[in-house]
Amino acid sequence: MNFHHEPITFVGQVNLKVQNFERSLAFYQEVIGFKALEQTDRSANLTADGKTVLLSIEQPNNVVPKKGRTTGLYHYALLLPKRSDLAKIVRHFLEIGLQFGSSDHLVSEALYLSDPDGNGIEIYIDRDPSEWVWENGKVDMAVDPLNFPDLLAEGKQQSWKGLPAGTVMGHIHLHVSELKKTEEFYIMGLGFEVVNRYGAQALFISDGKYHHHIGLNTWNGVGAPTPAPNSVGLESFTLMLPNEDKRNKIIVQLKNIGASVTEEKGSFVTSDPSGNRIYLQV
Repeated sequence: MNFHHEPITFVGQVNLKVQNFERSLAFYQEVIGFKALEQTDRSANLTADGKTVLLSIEQPNNVVPKKGRTTGLYHYALLLPKRSDLAKIVRHFLEIGLQFGSSDHLVSEALYLSDPDGNGIEIYIDRDPSEWVWENGKVDMAVDPLNFPDLLAEGKQQSWKGLPAGTVMGHIHLHVSELKKTEEFYIMGLGFEVVNRYGAQALFISDGKYHHHIGLNTWNGVGAPTPAPNSVGLESFTLMLPNEDKRNKIIVQLKNIGASVTEEKGSFVTSDPSGNRIYLQV
């Protein structure tokens, strides 16, 4: 399953703002199972394999709590390599008494929880793509109950030792203020394609026929405002592009639809119509 390698465009890293750095670091290490790669007294880069940063957390100056009904993060999603890895983390969550949600999406099996600041997290495994059902270019997804007895029969003898090295950032799901301009930005600008629509409220998009690399919804209300810069929540995320040619093409496409692209310390940054910041990285 090569949906998170070149030549595919995929989400590489998610950057979060938190209210209490020590509390968040403890949560991400002890509950989720990340390792810290680099760390200061107010920020850390977190990894599963000891090399690749998947998540960064930072406590901004004069940070304020997350406000409801704004644009930004709905959840980011960590994709585990094997079903037994998902079973192990379920057992770990049960052992520490953590409350979490769950769902069988047909294409995947997923757990849902939030960090101490209310940032949404999904942890999931994909079913084999041969089992995904496509019709007229759209993939079937559902919100069915997860079969826990069947899942927990996997890898019974193995204990949880944190996130496995093969964990990747599977996708990101965002709150946006409307869908029309948002769709234009992600499809005409960034070059993704729509693979599923949830009525007039949500859109799932991907590259290379993945079930989705990005979800977009208006569940916080059409016209939802952008949060304050020092608010807890999403700071930015990184899109991994296969080469310079693809990045240059995307920059031209973004400018053609009136989106701004700026250069910051050698990186190219854009923002979707709802103010979600995106780094374009090769």
